[in-house]
Amino acid sequence: MTEPATGNSDVFSKAVAGDRSAFSELVRKHQAMVFSIALHSLRDEALAEELAQEVFLDFYNHLGDLQSAAHAEFWLRRVASNRCIDYVRRRKRQPSVCLDDAPELASDPVESDPFLSETLRRLTSSLPEKARMMVVLRYQEDLAPAEIAETLDIPLNSVKSGLHRALAMLREKLERTQVRR
Repeated sequence: MTEPATGNSDVFSKAVAGDRSAFSELVRKHQAMVFSIALHSLRDEALAEELAQEVFLDFYNHLGDLQSAAHAEFWLRRVASNRCIDYVRRRKRQPSVCLDDAPELASDPVESDPFLSETLRRLTSSLPEKARMMVVLRYQEDLAPAEIAETLDIPLNSVKSGLHRALAMLREKLERTQVRR
C-alpha cells in the first residue's frame, strides 16, 4: 500500500505523533465510510453510530500499530466489517423482542422507487452475515473482490463465489417477492 507524498500521509504521521487535530481530521475523513458499512449491515442508525464510535476508539488505541494512511483506511474497513458480523451473530443468540416492546419504525426518505429500494434493503438484510457484508462492501463501498478478500481475510475465490451465491439468493428472493404482488 503506497502513500502519496503529501496530504493523507502528513495527517496520518501527525496523528500517530499525538496531534489531536490530525486525528480528528482522520476521523472526519473516514467516518462516513465506517458509518455506511455499519448502517447497511445493521440497518439501525443508533447501532451504526455506536459501532462506529467503538471502531474509532479502537482506531485511536491502535493508531501506533498502523504503518500508513492506506493501512489505517484498510484497518477501519476491516474492523467495522468484523464488528458488524460479530454483532449480528451475537444478536441471533439473544431472545427476540416482543412486538409490543419494539419501537415504531421511522419512515425512510423518499427515493425514486421506494418499493424496490426497500425490498432490496430488506432482502439484503436477510442474507447471512458474511454474504451481507460482502454485498455491502462490493456494492455500497464499491470495493473490488480482491479488496473484500483482504478486508474480510478470506480467499479471493471465496469472495467471488460468496458474491455469486449472495446475488443468486437475492434474485430468487426478489422473484418470490414479485410473484406475491
